[in-house]
Amino acid sequence: MIQVSPVTEIVIPYAPRPLQRDLHRRLDHKRWAVVVCHRRWGKTVWAINHLIKRALTTGNAARYAYFAPYLKQAKSIAWDYLKHFSRPIPGISINETELRVDYPNGSRIRLLGADNPDSQRGVYLDGAVLDEYAQMAPSLFTEILRPALSDRKGWCVWTGTPKGRNQFYDLYEQARDKGDWVAALFKASETGIIDPVELASARQMMSEDEYLQEYECSWQAALKGAYFSKEINDARSAGRIGKVPHQPNLSVDTWWDLGMDDSTAIWFTQDAGREIHVIDYYEGSGEGLAHYRDVLDKLKSDRGYRYGRHFGPHDLAVRELGSGKSRVETAIGMGLRFEVVPRVEHKADAIQAARNILTHVWIDELRCARGLICLESYRNEWDDRLQVFRDKPLHDQYSHGADALMTLARGHKFAVARQTAQSRIPSAAGWT
Repeated sequence: MIQVSPVTEIVIPYAPRPLQRDLHRRLDHKRWAVVVCHRRWGKTVWAINHLIKRALTTGNAARYAYFAPYLKQAKSIAWDYLKHFSRPIPGISINETELRVDYPNGSRIRLLGADNPDSQRGVYLDGAVLDEYAQMAPSLFTEILRPALSDRKGWCVWTGTPKGRNQFYDLYEQARDKGDWVAALFKASETGIIDPVELASARQMMSEDEYLQEYECSWQAALKGAYFSKEINDARSAGRIGKVPHQPNLSVDTWWDLGMDDSTAIWFTQDAGREIHVIDYYEGSGEGLAHYRDVLDKLKSDRGYRYGRHFGPHDLAVRELGSGKSRVETAIGMGLRFEVVPRVEHKADAIQAARNILTHVWIDELRCARGLICLESYRNEWDDRLQVFRDKPLHDQYSHGADALMTLARGHKFAVARQTAQSRIPSAAGWT
């Protein structure tokens, strides 16, 4: 029951569970909330009714948005819920084309897909729900929704089930550390929503990683289709992911994946005898080579890195139409000399090379935190129509860190093979 005025009450067919009711109340006084839920918790029904509650009690031409990863998901999952719970409200208008419900007080709720975020550029919002945020690009909020919420000091709820330690994990950890945020996590073993016998049956029929992720909200469970999950888990168990200090007496090599219009990723390593120590990771987006030169110079100054060799993928040698120069030549003009790692015929061979090298590297967990998230999240592309994994990797925000590791995996033997008796100590000047 929602009271919209001193004399008007509207009863909608929503009976929240105690946990859901409590969450509604907690969010009445908080602007930002991260809600992590096990399967069948009822998060979509909860989210739609939270939006309806706000729409009916705010007024003033308030605007609200519900985002699913894809528009077709929003339509197939949430649209019927929005219409069902809104129909008892007199004077509503339902727009099937725009997946929009207008309320008699001037408020509006619209369903959207994160696959077309530009539809919200230039609009204002009083509140938004991002459902299954683990499957969305972080730029949806930072570039589009955050500005849209500024005018009205709007609120946002991020919700979903974990999909590895990606941006959803980062946001949840951030929310836990901030007193003005809500951070809620609901495990099936604790909520009592699903019968214990049914839970036990599900656990028997699923892999342990699948069960822990879907029902126990585990961030560490391996993603389905993830290429490097076993190798990363083995490295953690063996103690090869932790504190790996920089050794000033050893040179630092870098291994790159350079994006044209998207992210560039760099791994920093030291050869310590037969061990490869991965001591740092950097990732940027939308920047030219000059930016990364400055990053390397800053790390040299701040952390004492003495650079040895810099390795990049084969496409560094491709000449750009505008300048007629390859990026190798452009980099030389900036004082950076790349060695180009030979191309492999098949992506699967590069992935296998990365798997192999992960069995004997030591990785600094703190400085390489973002890189590790990329490796844990790198996975097969999923075909929604056929409901199968395609025989190729998904290209997303995690691909670049994984591709840079493949540069390391393919290039390390190549570098060692070319290494002569000459000193590994780099020259004193510049990057070389």
